[in-house]
Amino acid sequence: MKRMKTIAFILGTRPEIIKLAPVILELRKYNKDYNVIICNTEQQKELSNQTLSYFGLNADYNLDCMRENQSLSSVQARILTSLDKVYCENNIDATIVQGDTMTVLCGALTSFYHKIPVFHVEAGLRSYDIYEPFPEEVMRQMTSRVADLHFAPTVVNKDALLKEGISKDKIHVVGNTVIDALTCLSDDVIEESRKFYVQNNINIDDKLVLITAHRRENHGERIDRIISAIEYLAEKYQDHSFVIPVHPNPNVHDKIHTRLGKFLNIHLLKPLEYPNLVYLMKNAKLILTDSGGIQEEAPTFACPTLVMRYETERKEGVEAGVSMLVGADYKKIIHESENILSSNKEQTRLKAQNPYGDGKSSERIERIIREYFNKKVY
Repeated sequence: MKRMKTIAFILGTRPEIIKLAPVILELRKYNKDYNVIICNTEQQKELSNQTLSYFGLNADYNLDCMRENQSLSSVQARILTSLDKVYCENNIDATIVQGDTMTVLCGALTSFYHKIPVFHVEAGLRSYDIYEPFPEEVMRQMTSRVADLHFAPTVVNKDALLKEGISKDKIHVVGNTVIDALTCLSDDVIEESRKFYVQNNINIDDKLVLITAHRRENHGERIDRIISAIEYLAEKYQDHSFVIPVHPNPNVHDKIHTRLGKFLNIHLLKPLEYPNLVYLMKNAKLILTDSGGIQEEAPTFACPTLVMRYETERKEGVEAGVSMLVGADYKKIIHESENILSSNKEQTRLKAQNPYGDGKSSERIERIIREYFNKKVY
């Protein structure tokens, strides 16, 4: 590269930060080549700043774009307007976004409007149902239309992009950076997480069930069915501990606390710091989730995962047998959970390797970015 390149990372949610932090840290190793700007839309204000701190990072811009009971249109307008000011104040050479949130779409659009190349981390995930997940499926498809580099986690993701007419020269299979993030956890950090659960009187043993549920499409009747299934399981398996980090969205939070707070073997926690969540995944006998990131991380720890969604853009895990779709189907959640909870933990461990990555994705991404700029004429 002939001159230092200013790279803007646009992020705003915990999953984005977890998956972009390894890339930020990798680029910052080459501080004579890259000037990294971190812009936090604060789409998840508390969680995003907490997670940045864990990785030793601070945002250069905090946009504070969220409001209570906002519509998707209103938050999009605020993020776009705020980002436009950031781009007018800086001479940015490229934008890096990750995934499929409102922050991602707005970051990509703002960069496009300023004729700045967009590099999309975790590109090519598709469910092909615009309402499952909603609104993420449309947001990632729209981001793909303006991206210059597509960092696809798997060959399946690459094939999806090729079918959409994206040039193969712009697509690079690099694995998923979430696996890189897992390698950042030192023994000292893991020990601090162990102490956290001791202090909260939560027994971490071979009968631990981790549950997360927050996705927009699971609000309403679906979350009611999910909670009913959890009630049944907690009653039947009273020797098991069920740990639920409860999302702050009132559509989820209030129902979970009202219906599940009475169970002695259910522990309702505030959203967890990243290492504390990883500690649960590492020790869980079973995971029930509608999260995308957990689907990718859990196989690293050989933990069976039931995905409480009807569609998933992470089909590799299902095909590899490391996860299973159960939707918000009361009977299916119970049936598949019982198959695991009725056996000893060692009998339920997964045999397949994690199909999503090997922990070296960030190194590959940096090399590709360097090659991209080396080909440019300035």
